[in-house]
Amino acid sequence: MLRQSRDMPRVQIVTDAASIQKYGGERMYLAPPADYDAVMRRVPFGRLTSVGDIRAYFARENGADFTDPITAGIFVSIAAWASFQREGRDETPWWRTLKAGGELNSKYPGGVQAQREKLEAEGHTVAVRGRKNIRYFVEDYEKSLCVWPGAF
Repeated sequence: MLRQSRDMPRVQIVTDAASIQKYGGERMYLAPPADYDAVMRRVPFGRLTSVGDIRAYFARENGADFTDPITAGIFVSIAAWASFQREGRDETPWWRTLKAGGELNSKYPGGVQAQREKLEAEGHTVAVRGRKNIRYFVEDYEKSLCVWPGAF
C-alpha cells in the first residue's frame, strides 16, 4: 500500500465553496503515501512534526493552497503500519508525527501506549487529558517541532 501512487502526486481544483472557504483556496494537493513516509523519515531523534505541518509543507512546496486532510491522515497511518510490518528493518520513526495540538495517534501500531513509550524514550513528556474521553498529548510539543523545509 505504501508504494501505490494512486494517480498522485497531483493538484486538484476544488469547486465546493464550503471547502474553498474552510481550507483557504481551491488548489488541493494530493501526495502519495510514499511521500508522507519520506518526510516522516526526516524527523530526527527528539524532534517532532504533525500531520498538519506535513500537509502545509506539501502545499507550499507544490504551489497548492492546501493538502487533502483525509488522505493525509490515512497515508500517515499507512507509513506507520508499513514501518511496523518491516519489524525494525528500515524503520520510519512514525511515533514522531503527531496529530493537531500535539495529540498522540490511536491509529498507529500499538495505539497511543506504544507511541507514548517511544516518545518518552526520546525525552518527551506525555500528559493525559480528560475524564471520560481520555486523550494523550506531548507537553510543550511546540518546542520540539521541526521547521519545514530545511530543518535537517
